[in-house]
This record gives sequence, C-alpha cells and structure tokens, in this order.
Amino acid sequence: MKRRTVLIGCAALAGAGLIALRPAEGGGMHDAYFAGLSAALKRAGLMHPVLVIDRQRLSANIAAIRSRVTAGKLPLRVVAKSLPSPGLLGAVMAGMGTQRMMVFSAEMLLQLLPLHPEADYLMGKPLPASEFARVIDKGGAGAGSKVQWLIDTPERLKAYGEVAKARGLNWRASLEIDVGLHRGGFTNPEAVKAAAASAASHGATIAGLMGYDPHVPKMPSPDGAFASAQEVYRTMIAALREAGLDPAKLTLNTAGSPTFSRHCAGTVANEVSVGSAFVKPGDFDYDDLGALQPAAFIATPVIKASADQNLPGLSAMSGPLHWWDPNTQRGFFIHGGHWLAKPVSPPGLEYSKLFGRSSNQELLTGSRKVELKVDDHVFLRPDQSEALFLQFGDIVLYDGGDISGTWPTLPISA
Repeated sequence: MKRRTVLIGCAALAGAGLIALRPAEGGGMHDAYFAGLSAALKRAGLMHPVLVIDRQRLSANIAAIRSRVTAGKLPLRVVAKSLPSPGLLGAVMAGMGTQRMMVFSAEMLLQLLPLHPEADYLMGKPLPASEFARVIDKGGAGAGSKVQWLIDTPERLKAYGEVAKARGLNWRASLEIDVGLHRGGFTNPEAVKAAAASAASHGATIAGLMGYDPHVPKMPSPDGAFASAQEVYRTMIAALREAGLDPAKLTLNTAGSPTFSRHCAGTVANEVSVGSAFVKPGDFDYDDLGALQPAAFIATPVIKASADQNLPGLSAMSGPLHWWDPNTQRGFFIHGGHWLAKPVSPPGLEYSKLFGRSSNQELLTGSRKVELKVDDHVFLRPDQSEALFLQFGDIVLYDGGDISGTWPTLPISA
C-alpha cells in the first residue's frame, strides 16, 4: 500500500506539473487604435496586404529624435535603406533639417542622386569596385564628389583608385573602422594612417571615418562596450591627425538607431546615422528608444476563419491539441504572409507551428477570445523596414482618422 500511495502521489505531482506547463489562454480584439485603423482601411477599400505608416507617430518620432541630436549638437545622416520611399525619406530629411544620407547599394544610390542632387552621400558598406564604376558610368563623374565611398581595406582602396584613374576623376574615400562589431574595416591606427597617406596616389581625398557600433546594447555591459568603442574611434582619429589631416574638417560618422542616443550624451564622432528608429520596427525595442512609437504596420484581411481549427490529416488530434493549448482553437487564414513581421493585433495571434509559414494564406491561430471574421483586418508589426517596405507597392498613409494618401516606394533593389 505504501508503494501504491507513493506511485499515486508521484503521478499526481507529474500531472500537476504537466498542467502547469499548459500555455495560458490569451487573445482579445483590436484596441481603439487598431479598430480605428481597420475602419479607415475599409472606408478606403484597402482589402489586400498593405504597409501602413502612421503620419502622426512618424512626426512625433522625428521631433523626438531631432530634440536628442540637437541637444547633443550632432548632425544626423538619414539611412536610406531603412526608409526606401522618396516621400518617406523627404519627410524625414525635411523634419530633421538635413541633406546627409547613408546609402547601401549602387542601385539605390543611382535612384537617389537625381532626386537629391544637393545631398552628401556616405556609403554604408564597401561595394565591389565594379559597382563604383557602374555608378560613375551611369551617374556621371559628379558622383565621385557627391559620394563618400566606404573603403575597408588597402586592396579596395587600390581597386577604386584604378577605376578612378581609368576615368580621369578624383573621388572621396571614407575609411570603415572596426570599433568592436568585428564585421570588417580597419582594425588598427597604423593601417588607417597608411591608408590616409596613400590615398592621394589613388586619386582619393580622405573624407572621414565610419565606425558602426550596433553591438553595444547587446553586450553584457553596454556602458563598457560603448566606452571601448569610443576609445578605438579616438585612436583612429589620432591616426588621421598624425597623417596630416584635420579631423575637425572630416566626417566622423557613427551610431545607428540602437546607439545614437548614447552618442548624443557625448561622443568623439561628429555625426550620427539613424534610419529605422523613425518608424521603430520590432527589432528596435531598445530602452534607449523607449520614447519612440511604432509607426509602421502591415495590414491584411482575413480570407477564411474557423471556430474549430482542425489539423490536416490528423483531425482526431485537434481536440487534444486545443485542450492543451487553447490558443490553437481558432484559425485565421490571411491574405498573403511569411513577412518579416509578428502579429500585433488582435492580441494573442500566433503563427501556426504545425502548418508552418506560408506566403499565401498564412495561418494564424488564436483562442476563442479572438473573434475575427472574414474581411476583418489583422495587423503585424515589421521586425525591420529595409527590404520589407518594398514588398507591398505604395505605402499607405494614416493620419489618425482616415487614409490620407500614399507614398510610392523606390524600385526594388538588393
């Protein structure tokens, strides 16, 4: 009897432990914000997947970022790849009072040069020399002076120099430095000094430095990582000075959305780059960006809705699954899918782990508390902007009450 009692007790404990592991039931319906946005989309007849930007939230983010960089006395360079729409870029640049842009591909640079002929462009990554040649050949020799071309090695400096020499032009080089991210770039001051000293022989003028530090907030000690990155940057600036250059007359670029706030509190650089923070996708939920609001959402209608979502080929197991996880009870097949985004409204929606991801009629599951019907909207929050913003055609603008217009995107490019 004692053995039986022990076994019963163990079984009871195991059962209680198993019950404790059951997912809690979540879910609900749209709050007032998303209900209003859904109503506006329906009034506008937008019943297909669209990328929506909330103009009021965008304006508030622009104002908040401008306040920070103004207090830090730092000019801001707008990251074009994160805001790939002429209207969106124009609104941010006007709101920030800047003509500085960072660009990451030859194709997007060629698209932007005629739109912003007075802008100062800094390449955000080093491109193959053939891409440098393509921009010069298509965009004209003036591109050599409008663009700071990013150089990460002596070999690339030489390769660009050969392209420039063959075309009889001078060009501007900005040196990428490794401040702790370890994604390439010059790693020691001696190499920076040598590149600066040899630039003229390759037809180049040194325009400055670029040190990107998005790793900082992800480190065990963000403060220590930031201090270390600053010290590396400081030694590179000293190397330029030893090469006979005046750093005060150069572009000393740094940051990105995750770290620009830290630089506004004090930095050795003289400008910061920001892009994604203006629309704040999900990957940018950092404490330093707590004052900013998500300003971009994917909206898509429900195509099919099921009150009791059965498993394909295993219908008999559907009941036990719903008992175990009440958030699998209802199923909603949406228009499109497989975006780099997460469901945000109604709350409690999840991608189906059993169906998997799909770019056509993706299945989202929820509990009985999610009472969506066919033609109701589901909203997802992008993880990033960049390429995702180019997947929906014109961006839809929401003014807080109605759909107020659209912004075309730039042509698709990698």
